[in-house]
Amino acid sequence: MPVSYETLLTFAIASMVLLVIPGPTIIMVVSQALAHGRKVAFASIAGVGLGDLAAASLSIIGVGTILAASATVFAIIKWAGAVYLVYIGIKMWTTPVSVPDIGALPLKDGRWSVFRDSFLVTLLNPKGIVFFMAFVPQFITPSADFAPQAAVFVVVFVVLGIVNAWGYAMLASGARKVIRRPSVLRAATRTGACFLIGAGVFSALARRSA
Repeated sequence: MPVSYETLLTFAIASMVLLVIPGPTIIMVVSQALAHGRKVAFASIAGVGLGDLAAASLSIIGVGTILAASATVFAIIKWAGAVYLVYIGIKMWTTPVSVPDIGALPLKDGRWSVFRDSFLVTLLNPKGIVFFMAFVPQFITPSADFAPQAAVFVVVFVVLGIVNAWGYAMLASGARKVIRRPSVLRAATRTGACFLIGAGVFSALARRSA
């Protein structure tokens, strides 16, 4: 085992503390589950998992260091993520919501668009990259091989991210069975859209950490 169980447990707890705080990714998963049901939510969860894997892997191989050292690169990533969050929020706001019986809502662009949007929002969210850049080195043992330790941390973070997104999606889809009125779902979806737009604006306006 390249990482001690005590270190791994500490890392897992710290990761969950970060993950359970609702951010743009979780807001999107919950909104999709409320509006379109559990089956479509699974596409969101898959997108979150792949997005976490890509962001964590890029961070581990040095992207986090580049972002910390280059204001220009950081600004490009931040603005790209902010613009996409606002775009997705507007798209969610303008998408009609209707509820035929209990079944999942038909999705105009299919599950692929849900997967794509969740993946890109997760990948372009600087929180995951900054987390790995600033936090993971605290758990690395310099005298041991870096790659095996890094691989363990990436896998643990991605698995926890998927479990967290799944938990939120199941809670949201369960609530959907009780609250199925179009007006309520429309309000919930548009609330999520407002949060996404707000998150995008906040991300764009937030000052870069020193």
